[in-house]
Amino acid sequence: MTDKPDNQSRKQDERPVLTTRQGRPVRDNQALRSVGERGPATLENYQFIEKITHFDRERIPERVVHARGAGAHGWFEAYGRIGDEPASKYTRARVLNETGVKTPVFVRFSTVIGGKDSPETARDPRGFAVKLKTVDGNWDLVGNNLKVFFIRDAIKFPDMIHAFKPDPVTNRQEPWRFYDFVSQSPEALHMVTWVKSPWGIPASYREMEGSGVNTYKLVNDQGVAHLVKFHWQPKQGVRNLTSQEAAAIQANDTGHATKDLYDAIERGDYPEWEFCVQLMSDGDHPELDFDPLDDTKRWPEDRFPLLPVGRMVLDRNPDNFFAETEQSAFGTGVLVDGIDFSDDKMLQGRTLSYSDTQRYRVGPNYLQLPINAPQEAARARTNQRDGQMAYYVDDGDGNKHINYEPSDLGGLREAPKPARDYHQWVEGHLGRYQTSRTQDDYRQAGDRYRTFEDWERDDLIDNLGADLRQCPEPIALRMVWHFWHCDEDYGRRVAQAAGIDLERAKALPPLPGKAAPHAVRQAATYTDGAREGAERETETST
Repeated sequence: MTDKPDNQSRKQDERPVLTTRQGRPVRDNQALRSVGERGPATLENYQFIEKITHFDRERIPERVVHARGAGAHGWFEAYGRIGDEPASKYTRARVLNETGVKTPVFVRFSTVIGGKDSPETARDPRGFAVKLKTVDGNWDLVGNNLKVFFIRDAIKFPDMIHAFKPDPVTNRQEPWRFYDFVSQSPEALHMVTWVKSPWGIPASYREMEGSGVNTYKLVNDQGVAHLVKFHWQPKQGVRNLTSQEAAAIQANDTGHATKDLYDAIERGDYPEWEFCVQLMSDGDHPELDFDPLDDTKRWPEDRFPLLPVGRMVLDRNPDNFFAETEQSAFGTGVLVDGIDFSDDKMLQGRTLSYSDTQRYRVGPNYLQLPINAPQEAARARTNQRDGQMAYYVDDGDGNKHINYEPSDLGGLREAPKPARDYHQWVEGHLGRYQTSRTQDDYRQAGDRYRTFEDWERDDLIDNLGADLRQCPEPIALRMVWHFWHCDEDYGRRVAQAAGIDLERAKALPPLPGKAAPHAVRQAATYTDGAREGAERETETST
């Protein structure tokens, strides 16, 4: 790249101030407001709601992200156990406890950044969204092929996607935009290390892992919760492509993965995955170097092993791509009893965004479409009415006059409450927080680099070098600085491949307002740098 962005030479204080659409200056665009550093986000995050709901409506009619996809029908069957323990020890979800029951599923695989007709050889995470139509209603497990993500706070999601999407002027995906964002977001280094390696181009949808990415909770009939990560492990094995192998395929076929999935099912070679979980006791786990709610981090499998829960088989192709695959709609908030939310800030933001997107993209009655509707045993009965393209009136109790609750004259009633429910204790200051446990922003990326095979490391370095040669020097220097702090050999090789002076990169200071590499903040800290509780200490001293 020869021309630098116009604003690169401008001083920070000369830039116009970011505002909401209402004209209110945005004082913090980095973090959701939450109850304490690890506490839940609050619904009154208006700045985030305005930002994410507008972002959800930026494209008509294809998905803003995950536009290119393929789908298939199949079934899930639980083992009735989680590892060596009865599943009921951890969850009261029937779908994970009942054996001999084949729960219908629909799975949509996808790329993320490219448009509806983009090539399936793109270097990009792959979506892995599973809709389980259980007897207790739908459960959507919306994830990716990789176990981590680029960011840990949902307020940054529109910015991240904008940086990764084509330049609004050139309409091209520009490497400098990607690395400009990533260079200011050290938590992304782990995901970048995965995506820029061969793991960024799965050979096919059948030969890739799936992960819920976010942290959820399993709740048992005693109201006891455990943190959980969900994973799909392919029985076909994992296979990835180098950039050269992907280019050779793309020269002849831009939809090879869709074809591979369709053809395999047609010939009876049904793909299968084992469903596994990682479990951790509910709590903040200060003994760990990372926050288990941070979706940019993996839970080490030697400490938190993958425990088998069930299996999924895909055995039927859609009869019509548009009616089923294109109109299929998923949401991270679609859970069944026994599976609950954690305070993962990406999960909480996605839970608003995904379903909001579907109501916009497909319509307010998207759940009346057969591909999205629950199975007959869990038929929807609601007081929701009307809206564009209403096909029928949701079932009630027969009294058509009562579309509200409560009523003495009829209508629907609340379901029985469980004998023992889960009640999380939440207490803390309301504010926008930095993350305290940041040392693994660099360590897990370095660990990943060191565990790659030689050919995977070579491909990773080639890809990063080619990208950074197209970036302005300040961005390339900062990225080399980051990689060197992940692993010295990693940074040295990237610098050499990109033609960057390693010593100049190493001389850079830490990012303003960020913890130094491998360092931790000693106390919960707001994004303005103030320590949590400092304002109370000031009040007490006066």
